[in-house]
Amino acid sequence: MTFTLSDQDQLTLRVAAWGAVSLMSAAGAAGSAHKVATDGSIALTSATGLVGRVLTKAPKGVKYGKSVAELADVVLPALPAAVGLLRRLDPAEADNFRNTVIVAVEAAARTHEGRPSPTLADMIRKITAALDAA
Repeated sequence: MTFTLSDQDQLTLRVAAWGAVSLMSAAGAAGSAHKVATDGSIALTSATGLVGRVLTKAPKGVKYGKSVAELADVVLPALPAAVGLLRRLDPAEADNFRNTVIVAVEAAARTHEGRPSPTLADMIRKITAALDAA
């Protein structure tokens, strides 16, 4: 299926994916927020397909708020909105988006090196639940 996304649709995907990495960074241990953000960002920019083309850029000018709670208020609703949008257009791209975000949050939490901290594990749970709410 060939389709294009509007600027608003692309912004929704970017806010959701990059915001998920921002949530992980905000939930990271002191001193590790930069590493969490870097690992998650690398995963997002490594995506393929339409999702990969959209996520090559972080969203510009988005106001995420001043606290993790305010950030979550923006990002967690954007995740199911992004999956739902893609599911209507191309279910394979919806799966690609979901998988990309999961890889990014797992990379951010460095789950390949062992268990994430309880705070990061809880944030992964919240992000996964939001992705699955679509």
